[in-house]
Amino acid sequence: MRRYLVVAHQTLTSTELLEAMKAKAAEEDTDFHLLVPLYHGGPGLTWTEGQDRAMARRRLEEAQQQLTAEGLTATGEVGSESPIESVDEVLRRDGLSTYAGIIVSTLPRHLSKWLKLDVPSRIERKTTLPVDHIIGHSAVIPV
Repeated sequence: MRRYLVVAHQTLTSTELLEAMKAKAAEEDTDFHLLVPLYHGGPGLTWTEGQDRAMARRRLEEAQQQLTAEGLTATGEVGSESPIESVDEVLRRDGLSTYAGIIVSTLPRHLSKWLKLDVPSRIERKTTLPVDHIIGHSAVIPV
C-alpha cells in the first residue's frame, strides 16, 4: 500500500485536492496522512495559538470525514506554523520510506502566502520524495 503525505490548510477540503487524492488512490491501493500547519487568518487583531490549533483541528476533522465519505483512508495531525518545518518533523519521525510522495495544496498564486514563501519548491529541495503541487480554492469553515 502506498502512503502520501498531504500538506494543506485553507485548501484541505477543496475539490481540486480531493480529485488529486482520488486519482492517486485509483492507481493503486493508497492511504493518506494529512498534515495541517497552523495558520492565523481569522478576523481580529488578537488571537491565540490555542484558537489557531482548534481551527486546524476542525479543518482536519472535516477533511477526514469528507475523505471517508469518498472511500479514502486518511490519518492526520496538526503541525506547527511553518509548513516546511512541519513536513521535516513528520519525515524525521516516520522516515522517508513511509511515504511514496508529498502533495502540497495551496491557494492560487495571487492569494497564497505559501507560494509567496515558495513552500512547494522548498519542500521539494529538502526531500528525495516526489512533490506534487495542487492549486485549490478555500473551503470556509465556520468558526
